[in-house]
Amino acid sequence: MRIETKAIHVGEEPDFRAGSYGDVTSPIHLSSTFATLDIDRPTGGYDYSRSGNPTRNALEQKLAAIENADHGLAFSSGLAAESTVCLSLVKPGENIVAFNDLYGGTRRLFDQILAGDFSIGIRYVDARDPENIKKVIDSKTKLVYLESPTNPLLKMADIKSISDIAHERDIPVAVDNTFASPYFQNPLDLDADIVIHSTTKYINGHSDSIGGAVMVNRDDLYSRFKFEQNAIGAILSPFDSFLVMRGIRTLGVRMRQHAENAMKIAEFLETRNEVKKVIYPGLTSHPQHDLAGKQMKGFGGMLSFELEAKAEKIEKFLKTLKVFSLAESLGGVESLIEIPARMTHKGVPSSERKSLGISDSLIRMSAGIENVQDLIEDLENAFLTL
Repeated sequence: MRIETKAIHVGEEPDFRAGSYGDVTSPIHLSSTFATLDIDRPTGGYDYSRSGNPTRNALEQKLAAIENADHGLAFSSGLAAESTVCLSLVKPGENIVAFNDLYGGTRRLFDQILAGDFSIGIRYVDARDPENIKKVIDSKTKLVYLESPTNPLLKMADIKSISDIAHERDIPVAVDNTFASPYFQNPLDLDADIVIHSTTKYINGHSDSIGGAVMVNRDDLYSRFKFEQNAIGAILSPFDSFLVMRGIRTLGVRMRQHAENAMKIAEFLETRNEVKKVIYPGLTSHPQHDLAGKQMKGFGGMLSFELEAKAEKIEKFLKTLKVFSLAESLGGVESLIEIPARMTHKGVPSSERKSLGISDSLIRMSAGIENVQDLIEDLENAFLTL
């Protein structure tokens, strides 16, 4: 079964048993607890919704299916998913080797919570070269953590090569696959051990739910994460589970349009004298274009670019846009635009932003699924302000 079909049907097969109604969408089970006929055995398989809920379970089946995984877990946010994975695997005095270009919220979690409060070492490296990973892992490394493509610079990590290096030392590899989505990339197929998503983004796709997901093949990791999720309580609500399932149903058609629009916008931006640089894996000008084509099935809806303009002009450019919304987040049907240095990555020290290449003139764009000509005309009008 291919991903478009799995996205619609897995977890939502009509139930024709007595007392059921043949729903083609999974019902929302809002009950916090479930009555039982026996003290020691839940009658319907559920006892308390933190530990398990039929709607969330249906979503978790669908999440696993679209990521080619054996197991899926739905969390209350992407950061809740990240936190559970990291705290399950890494203890005080041990360390995580991580790509140095990461979402600002992940950097905050790593630097201020894991390193600051839990004394977990964080070793940032430029993971574009797998050898940089090999140089820093040691006996206390318990997790390799990657984004690919990264946020906001769309750098690529060779997931297969890095996984091979980590597995020589029995170190699991986690990949935040949010930017690519399961439609365009499947890290487990590239030998990663753990896939993490902010379902808030492309998986839900409608900017109306906050959530996260973890997908794995290994039974031991699934049991560990599920136990800690239940113990900590970082679960997705039944209603949000329903919203995410609804969103997944259109994942394929949405992702194809996101990618088509992003490519056309990237090509348009490359023609503008006001633009210093365009960063999009689908462009041959991207330094890792070949790697992106090798491990991704498409190039996604995210792109970044730098303007040849001062801060006040850039601000005016952004405020002139009418179809694009000036907002954080990404992956919804609507087009969003933001300045990482002043918004999503403002918590990263300026010296680190500069060393990574996150300049004050860098703009990150989430191309929506509107008519692309309307998006380009909106940009053309804003360019008149520069």
